[in-house]
Amino acid sequence: MPNWVDGHPAESLSIKDRGLAYGDGLFETIAVRAGRPPLLEYHMARLAEGCRRLGIPLDLQLMRTELLAYSAGLGAGVVKLMVTRGEGLRGYAPPVVALPRRILQGSPFPAYPEANGENGVQLFPCATRLAEQPLLAGLKHLNRLEQVLARAEWQGGDFAEGLMRDQSGRVIEGVFSNLFIVRDGALVTADLSRCGVAGVMRGALLDSARSAGLAVEVRDIPFDEFLRADEVFLCNSLFGVWPVRAVEGHHWPVGPLTRKLQAIARDLLDI
Repeated sequence: MPNWVDGHPAESLSIKDRGLAYGDGLFETIAVRAGRPPLLEYHMARLAEGCRRLGIPLDLQLMRTELLAYSAGLGAGVVKLMVTRGEGLRGYAPPVVALPRRILQGSPFPAYPEANGENGVQLFPCATRLAEQPLLAGLKHLNRLEQVLARAEWQGGDFAEGLMRDQSGRVIEGVFSNLFIVRDGALVTADLSRCGVAGVMRGALLDSARSAGLAVEVRDIPFDEFLRADEVFLCNSLFGVWPVRAVEGHHWPVGPLTRKLQAIARDLLDI
């Protein structure tokens, strides 16, 4: 499936694009199965919120139409949707009239080991800390240098993901996933009002858990509480849910609530 730029097959971009110059834009990583994205509404809602907060005047209906057409052509795999503010002159000041650019890239599903979901994964404790910027917190913007630096901290297959904390040491997320803990029967995930990415699978699991009557808390997670958790798991829109079994010599079992949320994630992704 060729890449699309502004609704047409293309393999190049203008060097004046502000996404390249400043990371001035947003992206979504979207699973596609049987020609459709199962978490479409969550992706579109996050994209709309990001455009609102960054002041990018994207035609959301056009973007949805193109995404659905591209997904139908791809059939199965991963679509990376990128929106930039478009082209501009040198300098930070955005153009008075922005012409947003729409980019769609298709690729196969990543080949994650089945053992990650069955037996759980070990986390690498990243030294890279997330900076706090409430204006950008929760958004999946194009500047992901913190994640690039964090992911460069480990090599090999011993670690499936990295653990990211904020400047105060609070547990926030994985490098490319969100994190939940279970404490005394309650499902807990980090408050992302200062930093972090509000993943679409995180949002879908929170909605599903609340609908099922589960106790849910969105709040700060101190590192010592994280270590005392009864269960820990990761989630994202491609792999669903991975139990976490270890970090820095601390171990957790794969518990019943993790398995329950894992089954919900499979249903959400039509796996």
